[in-house]
Amino acid sequence: MHHHHCMPHHDHTPWHMMGRAGTGRGWSRGHRGRGPDGGGFRIGKMLADGDLRLVVLALLAETPRHGYDIIKALEEKSSGIYSPSPGVVYPTLTYLEEAGYAIAASDGNKRVYTITDDGRAHLDEHRDAADTVLAEMERFGRKMARARAWYDWAEGGPDKPSLAELDKARRRLRALIADAIEGSDEEQKRLADILNRAADEILGKH
Repeated sequence: MHHHHCMPHHDHTPWHMMGRAGTGRGWSRGHRGRGPDGGGFRIGKMLADGDLRLVVLALLAETPRHGYDIIKALEEKSSGIYSPSPGVVYPTLTYLEEAGYAIAASDGNKRVYTITDDGRAHLDEHRDAADTVLAEMERFGRKMARARAWYDWAEGGPDKPSLAELDKARRRLRALIADAIEGSDEEQKRLADILNRAADEILGKH
């Protein structure tokens, strides 16, 4: 364990105005919108590494969570606008574990992370920054959700059932894929086989 690790210093600059730590990417370069559906708004690009670690730590302070639970919680808090990939979430959890801020235990084929006393102390020290980031994420998410709803209405299909069902299916599938990342080889192969069969069916292959 490397208990001496420190996260980057936080000030009270709104998180969406901060550049990505060490890259010089700020709002103008990190945010590449494709439209009001929010699909191109890369909230992750706006979060400095230290911000994301604090946010994940704050979520762990609420309850122990799997990596999949972190992804779902951030989706919910951002009104579905921010859905971080496993490739972002799991390295963050690994960092928190190595820093001594969280511990991981096996839960079947997956790992569940629990905050430690050191983690709570660190979070308490930076609680204002963590709360600010979460509040801004929720505010931005609601704003983008409203913009998406307006766009759907303007396009004449605010509640198109078929589109809503497709989006729901996409979200379920994405969550299952994320959950399989930490599953067994057998589970991953089974899911891959199912997805390939589904793709063949969509393409009309027999």
